[in-house]
Amino acid sequence: MRARRCRCRASSRLRRRRRPSCTCGGDSGHGRRRGRPRAPLRPPPGTHRGPAGLPRRLRPGPRRHGNGASRPGCASPRRPGSASRMLSARCAVLAALARAGEGAPGLGPGVGCARLLLPLPLPQPGSAARPDTRGWREAVAAAVGALQAGGLVAVPTDTVYGVACLAQDSGAVRSIYSLKGRNGRKPLAICLGDVDGLYRYCHVNVPDELLRDLLPGPVTLVLKRSEELNKDLNPFTSLVGVRIPNHPFIRDLARACAGPLALTSANISSQASTLTVSEFQDLWPQLSLIIDGGPIGDIQSPECRLGSTVVDLSVSGKFTIIRPGCAMMPTVEILRQKYGLIPESS
Repeated sequence: MRARRCRCRASSRLRRRRRPSCTCGGDSGHGRRRGRPRAPLRPPPGTHRGPAGLPRRLRPGPRRHGNGASRPGCASPRRPGSASRMLSARCAVLAALARAGEGAPGLGPGVGCARLLLPLPLPQPGSAARPDTRGWREAVAAAVGALQAGGLVAVPTDTVYGVACLAQDSGAVRSIYSLKGRNGRKPLAICLGDVDGLYRYCHVNVPDELLRDLLPGPVTLVLKRSEELNKDLNPFTSLVGVRIPNHPFIRDLARACAGPLALTSANISSQASTLTVSEFQDLWPQLSLIIDGGPIGDIQSPECRLGSTVVDLSVSGKFTIIRPGCAMMPTVEILRQKYGLIPESS
């Protein structure tokens, strides 16, 4: 039987001997030995093969391969917003892992600390909008995982940086006291994502409109606690402070957790509050995760370090300012003029 002629420009001698070195790439089949798979077709210029082996037309640009590397001369699709998505993904990578010795209190030996950068630009505190990006979601998921493992997470709020743990986790609550060197008789506040969750953990004796006028915001409301709250959290008092910061990240984090967060400022007790993550660097070894949201407010202004205004609403018809904080005047105005509450001395 006469052999099939090759259409390539190889010499007639190669065609007669039917060597597999023919330059046609094997599409004619004459150089293929029995049992050897057919050589793949060479894709047309400007394409590369996807995962299924099919050529995909691409636009000019560096091509990203499965391992994240780029190869000069390749191409990759350029879609609208791809730069911002790449920035978000890059910002969501753990930017620094700091090993800080042995025996971190409450967390065991050799506990490391990871600093996670949020996507930029961040929304301003008080803004209802948040960047619905992959980096943002990964940051929330990483923080939830650290909290569920019993760790402590540093987070930005609408006033200062805070340290959070699961309020229903007694061991994590003890870790916060150890972290801050705090007196065990000084209570911790709980943090929620929305006002509706407040009714589960507190006995509310004020109008719902009052709660929504003050929350979310830079205010901590002290109310009578319910039986749903962990008995190991502030067991020496029947009251609890409730905080709903007006910052989208910590609200998303609180919504993603099954129970409330225990929240306190990210500093050693009796020291100044912190507005950047570098200001509480001494606490990094004892933290499971740090969410770096950038500077909060004007770091040169002492007023920005006052923290939230703490007001006691546990007595019907009255209020007590426990800590003036950064929002005392507007809070008192709402309580007195709009709802007619009577102030008591702190």
